[in-house]
Amino acid sequence: MNAVELRNVTKSFDGHVAVDDLSLDVPGGSIYGFIGPNGAGKTTTLRMIMKIIYADRGSIRVLGEERHEAYTDRVGYLPEERGLYKKMKVRDLLRFYGELKCDHGVNDEVERWLQRLGLSEWGGKKVETLSKGMSQKVQFISAVVSRPELLILDEPFSGLDPVNADALRDAVLELRSAGTTIIFSTHDMSVAEQMCDFIFMIFKGRKVLDGTLTAIQDRYGSDTIRVRIDGDPAILHRLPGVERVNDHGQLQELRTSNGCDPQQVLAAIMAQARVRHFELARPSLHDIFVRIAGPEAREVKHA
Repeated sequence: MNAVELRNVTKSFDGHVAVDDLSLDVPGGSIYGFIGPNGAGKTTTLRMIMKIIYADRGSIRVLGEERHEAYTDRVGYLPEERGLYKKMKVRDLLRFYGELKCDHGVNDEVERWLQRLGLSEWGGKKVETLSKGMSQKVQFISAVVSRPELLILDEPFSGLDPVNADALRDAVLELRSAGTTIIFSTHDMSVAEQMCDFIFMIFKGRKVLDGTLTAIQDRYGSDTIRVRIDGDPAILHRLPGVERVNDHGQLQELRTSNGCDPQQVLAAIMAQARVRHFELARPSLHDIFVRIAGPEAREVKHA
């Protein structure tokens, strides 16, 4: 069963169409990633699923229900704008959030998550004494302590250092293994590639990508070469058959034209520089994102 179904959902603000005739299916038990540039409609869509705002038209079904009151206690939500009661103690705060939706086992869940995320010794401290990373972990616990069937996370890894980001990623994967459906939005394409079973991209309010990473990459073919050379990478811009070079510092990503022979590209590079790495690859999610939403992108069509 799908955990979330959107059918022809549209939402406008003051004449601006934020979400345009959007239809989506989020399979139960999956990690479903929302990507898209700022202002594309990601947060608006998540808020409509949560019924924080209402669609102008279309239907939204969550956990088999259309009425918000029928599923609200079964959904956890971490908003993009974080907010905790700063004067409350961490343990009391988490018990409060848990008891809003669940009437049993909350204390055990609070202690389990505090230990799981390395916050046990901070349970008796006020929220205002926590670092930013600790506060974000507490906010995450507040969204999961009621053991939701569906968990919606809006930019959950934003601003976290690598250690805390890894801790939250591991927690999300643990929840998925236990059967929770997770929807999260992110600007980090590497996180989306590594974690998501399905990826949805919204651009100018419209769906432009929706599917597994493999299926999405297959749509864009195998026109990518990754190369590392000794010398000035500027020579790569002058190679025949190379349409674009994305310079990642230690590695360059070449996009080739239709019919381009990679062996000829390799020979042309070797004539000018020593090649340390040469790889034929499908385009990364980052590259696909830029193709759709970057400054050189043409107007896109619906997926």
